[in-house]
Amino acid sequence: MLTKKLSRRDLGLGAAALALTACAKTGTDAQAAEANTQGAMETKMSETIDWANLTEREWEERLTPMEFNVLRKEGTERPGSSPLDNEKREGTFVCAGCELPLFTSDQKFNSGTGWPSFFDVIDGAIGTKADRKLFMARTEYHCSRCGGHQGHVFKDGPKPTGLRYCNNGVALNFKEA
Repeated sequence: MLTKKLSRRDLGLGAAALALTACAKTGTDAQAAEANTQGAMETKMSETIDWANLTEREWEERLTPMEFNVLRKEGTERPGSSPLDNEKREGTFVCAGCELPLFTSDQKFNSGTGWPSFFDVIDGAIGTKADRKLFMARTEYHCSRCGGHQGHVFKDGPKPTGLRYCNNGVALNFKEA
């Protein structure tokens, strides 16, 4: 199967085509058509992109500087800086790099740390590795599809798992149910 890596230009052209299509429709029909087309485009892109093999330059084109620092360079955002820490709606938290669903809203809890925290993950959504950067052993976790750094997991969370997946909010997007 032939796959094409989409650039910002390709995405821009697709968005322009969507806008022109939406202009031809009126009212809620236009909004529904645009939402359906956008959802189909995101799904199609996720299925055709070789996420694990994007170059650093391709990631820089796709992500904001802060997203790039966290997802690709294993950086950390300031605590309390993410609005997702206070997100309480029903939905799914997805990787900001590739949109893979990582957590559901019923897995989220308020840890008081200033970062979105979860006591469990969606099966198969993450991978882990040892992190000894701060002169102590921690477990870093990342998106299983694109490898984007999400945060660290600790053994001080609530029941039933006793785990706290402490996530960088900038590494996530929220999709309301």
